[in-house]
Amino acid sequence: MMRDPQIGRRALLRGAGGLAAVAALPSLAACGTGTSRADSGGGKKTLTVRNSGGTYGDANQKALYDAFTKETGISIQVVNIQYAQMLAQIKQGRPQFDVIDDSMADFMKLGAKGALQKLDHDRLKNFKKARIASKLVTDYSVGKNYWASVMAYRTDVFGGRKPASWADFWDTKKFPGSRSLQTQDADLPELEFALLADGVPMDKLYPLDVDRAFKSMDRIKGSVKKYWDTGALPGVLLGRKEVVMTSVWQGRLDALIKGGSPMAYQWNGARRQSNGWGIPKGTDKTDAAYQLIDFSLRPDVQAAFAKIYPMGPVVPSAYDQLSDDVKANLPSSPSHLESGFDLDVAWWIKNEDAIGKRWLEWSRA
Repeated sequence: MMRDPQIGRRALLRGAGGLAAVAALPSLAACGTGTSRADSGGGKKTLTVRNSGGTYGDANQKALYDAFTKETGISIQVVNIQYAQMLAQIKQGRPQFDVIDDSMADFMKLGAKGALQKLDHDRLKNFKKARIASKLVTDYSVGKNYWASVMAYRTDVFGGRKPASWADFWDTKKFPGSRSLQTQDADLPELEFALLADGVPMDKLYPLDVDRAFKSMDRIKGSVKKYWDTGALPGVLLGRKEVVMTSVWQGRLDALIKGGSPMAYQWNGARRQSNGWGIPKGTDKTDAAYQLIDFSLRPDVQAAFAKIYPMGPVVPSAYDQLSDDVKANLPSSPSHLESGFDLDVAWWIKNEDAIGKRWLEWSRA
C-alpha cells in the first residue's frame, strides 16, 4: 500500500522490523476469489496466485484469470495471505502459492531475504515490447499496475472554489473546515504531502526532509479531525460532512461520485505506487507462473483490467484502448504522470521503522 492498496494492514505489520512477531500468524481467509492450494489438489493445470483479495481480487478474476484460463487451460486458485506468512512459507520451502501479486516495496524486501526467484525477463515475450518504466523492472519483480493516494474534497462547501494543491489543503483560511489524513495503520504517513504544502518541488522531495515534514504537519494537526485507517473511511467522513477535505486511495470514491455525492479528486501532487509480480522460491510451477505474468502484460489485458478497476496500466500502449473517461481516473494516464510523483520505495524501506516511531510519538503528543 507500501502495502496492498485496498486493505489497511499496517496495524498487522509495521515494516521489516515487525516480521518476526507476526510470522506465525494463521493464514487469512480467501475473500471469495478462489481456494487454497491445498484445496486445489496441486494439479499441474492449476496455478495458485497470491493477491490481496476484495474488489481488487474480483477485478483480477474477471479481467485476468478467467481470460488466462480460457486461453491456456490453466485454472487459477487464489490465496489472500499477507507478507509475514508468505515469507514464512517460502523459508520453510512450502509456499502455498506459485506467483505473487503484491506491492513493489514488498518485493524489494522479499528479494533481499532470498525468498524470490530471479526473473528471466527473456521468458516474457510481451515484456520485451511493453516499454515498462525501468523503475518497475527489478531482478525479482516486474510491475503490474499503478495506484495512487490523492486529495479529495467536497464540491459544495467552498462557493465554487476548488483546492488545487496540497498547499490549499494546508490553507485552512482559504478553505476552512476539518481535514482527514492517513495514519500509518493504513499505510506510510503522508510526509510527502506535508512537504509539497510547505513548498518543496515534487522533483526535490527525496530524500525526505523529515524534520521539515513534521513541522509542516504541526501546522495542519489542529484541523485534522480524524486520521483514517481504512480505505473506506475517507468517503464516510466526506459523506457525513465531518471533513471537507481528505487524502484518499484513488478510486475509493468512484461509487459515491457516480451516485451523485458532491465529491471530487484533485490529482495534483498524487503519490503513486505500484503492484507487481514475483515468483517465490519453492514453487514447481515456474513455467505457468511466467505464462500468467506475460499474459498480464498484453496491452489488451492491461486495458481490460483498467476498465473495471481504477489502477493504471504499466504498459503505455494499453491507453490506446481506453476511453477518455477511463483514463481520467487512472494515476498513470498521460495527463496525470506529470502532476504526480512516484514514491521512493528504497528510501521508505530504509527509513520506515524510524519514521513509524516518530509518527506515533507525534500523533500522541
